[in-house]
Amino acid sequence: MEHGLIAWLIIGAIAGFLAGKVTRGAGYGLIADIVLGIIGAYIGGHLFAFLGMAPGTGMIGSIITAFIGAVALLLVVRLLTRGG
Repeated sequence: MEHGLIAWLIIGAIAGFLAGKVTRGAGYGLIADIVLGIIGAYIGGHLFAFLGMAPGTGMIGSIITAFIGAVALLLVVRLLTRGG
């Protein structure tokens, strides 16, 4: 489903905030949450496509995809920063 700019900002904010809550107990701030969620949507979209799965359609499916991608991104960043 195509989303407009406002929808992507909302999806990014929700997904980024939720990913921050899951991985560290708090969000990262509105702008960082939005960026994290949008990057997470990109990563999650590729991840689900690679696995041949789809979490659903519409806004809820997009939030789920972005959330899972954002959590994956945060876990990779955490692994890289702890290892260095």
